[in-house]
Parts: sequence; structure tokens; C-alpha cells
Amino acid sequence: MPSCCTPGRAPHAHPHAGGADGTSGAGGVELLPMPTVPPRRTPGPGLDFVELPGGEFLMGDPFDEGYPDDGERPVHRVVLAPFALAATTVTNADFAAFVAATGHRTDAERYGSSAVFHLALRAPRRDVRGQAPRTPWWLEVAGADWAHPGGRDSSWQERPDHPVVHVSWDDALAFCRWSGTRLPTEAEWEYAARAGHRGRRYPWGDELTPDGRDLCNIWHGAFPHRNTLSDGYLTTAPVGAFPPNDVGLYEMSGNVWEWCADWFSPAYYRRSPRHNPLGPRSGQARVIRGGSYLCHDSYCNRYRLAARSANTPDSSTGNCGFRVVRDRAPAIVTPTSSTTTTPAC
Repeated sequence: MPSCCTPGRAPHAHPHAGGADGTSGAGGVELLPMPTVPPRRTPGPGLDFVELPGGEFLMGDPFDEGYPDDGERPVHRVVLAPFALAATTVTNADFAAFVAATGHRTDAERYGSSAVFHLALRAPRRDVRGQAPRTPWWLEVAGADWAHPGGRDSSWQERPDHPVVHVSWDDALAFCRWSGTRLPTEAEWEYAARAGHRGRRYPWGDELTPDGRDLCNIWHGAFPHRNTLSDGYLTTAPVGAFPPNDVGLYEMSGNVWEWCADWFSPAYYRRSPRHNPLGPRSGQARVIRGGSYLCHDSYCNRYRLAARSANTPDSSTGNCGFRVVRDRAPAIVTPTSSTTTTPAC
């Protein structure tokens, strides 16, 4: 179920659907081989993490204003173990360090193209292979990838502190293996975004622009052709450009969609386990959360805390990135006559 603002790749052209070496996909799509990603020896690459204690919270849409097909209801109780979430999404500079260390080639590079918003195009028109069905503001651009977010005439080095984009779920997983981290579960993501507040619409409250202030990077104006730039950005903003939520997490609404670990199902909340839910056992698309710089209430209000969407694991777009989780090490209690060594719960 690709979101209206994150177009997915055609299901017949998955890069891992070919031979054992992944060099050729179905439908005659020729792809470069997928390299093996060696794990990094120490956690990195220098991300700041927010320690979260875990506990119980209410997950889902208390306002009943989401899209029915997204499955944001029922509101349900979830209990999570402690974990640490990166304060920001992974940046271009972070991802460049990963690529330099591993030689990883992203799905976009192996396909030879990725989805670019039409006003962000920085490439000759001959590089445009087509438009996304039902969302013509998305262009499939040859040569667009994480290092060339607008196409061949752009470079990540122009914005090293912006979120990396044009990365698939598979690419995010490769980064996690190298950095000693993992993707958050959908429940962890929403718990962290809510920052201990029950029933909020946005990280800062229920009003989108309190006192006329823009507190997130979304679309302002007439989508998809005129953006007033009242928040200062047409596409991505640097990480940390907007105020954090009450636990110190930045851009949990808007800027870029964020991959989560879970498979997506609109029916999952009706059967989700209470403790540490991991999502369905299988599926066709992975959960994405947070909305992006293209979200606008006229067609997509998925920048709310409860909003959820999904895309296929090999898809990449100019408005989807990720942040990572570091599992908290068990606390060791020094044994005494009355205690034993016990891991933290």
C-alpha cells in the first residue's frame, strides 16, 4: 500500500527477485550485484541517542481523523521495554560514511533511478523516465539516488546535514547492520514521538501552527505547484531545524518519512499484542511514519502522531529516510549477600 506521497516501485522489478547473486530481476531489469555489508566493530557513526524508559502508552488515533485504509484504530494499550532512539534521522554525511566504509550500493543505484518531486528536479528532462501513476508530481529520474537527490546535477555534499533520502528499507537495514543499530518498531516510533503525552495530535499539541508558528516541515500553499515556503523549505530541512519534542527528538512530524521495522497491515491494531508488538509476520510493504515535506491537509494529513503509511521494501523516494534504535545494555548489579546479578527489565 504505497502512500500517495511515497510512490512504490513496480512489484515485478524487485532487485532481489533474480538469480542467487541478485544480478538480474524479473521483467528483464538488469541490476548491479548487492555487496555484502560488513558489520562495524563499534556502534556509530556518531549519532546522538535519547534514552527512553519504556512503559505503557495508548497507541492509535484518538481523534478518528485518519484514513480508514491506514488502520490507525482502535486506540490500544502497548507496553514497551526500554530502548534508545536517535535524536535525528540519519543524515547524508552519516550515510556517506557508511558507503565509504562498505561500498554499499543502494537499491536506487542498482535500479538506476528513483522518485523525485517535480519541483526538486535537477537533471536534464531526458533523464525523466516517466511519472508515477495517480501522483504525477513524482518523476522517475535516471541517476537520482542518495548522493544525487534531485538527479545528476545535484549532490549530497550541498546538504550534508539533511536527512538522507532515496534509501529503501533494505538500504536502511544495511546501514543498521554496519552501525550496530536497528530500525524502530512502529510502536517504539509512536511511543517516542508522543514523549509521554496522552492523545496529542502533534508532538507539540493539538494545533498545527500555534501562535502562527511553523513547527514542522510540511507543504504550505496550493499543492503540488505552489509552496509559500513559510517554514523556510521546499524539500528537506537540516536535521534539528525545528524544535524537538519533550524528550529531545527532532522532526517526528514532517521533513521525511521514516522507515520502521514492521510489515504493514491495516488490520494489525485489532490483534496487536500488548507487550512489545513487532508487526505482522509477513506482508508486502513496510511501515513508514512521520509524514514529509510534501504532506498537506488537502490530500494527506499523515504528519499526525498516529498517522501511518507504508511502501515496498525496495522503493526509494526523495522524501523518505530513517532513524535508528540502539538497544540498551542490561544493567549489571554487583552481587551482595542479599542480591544477585540481574538484567534490567
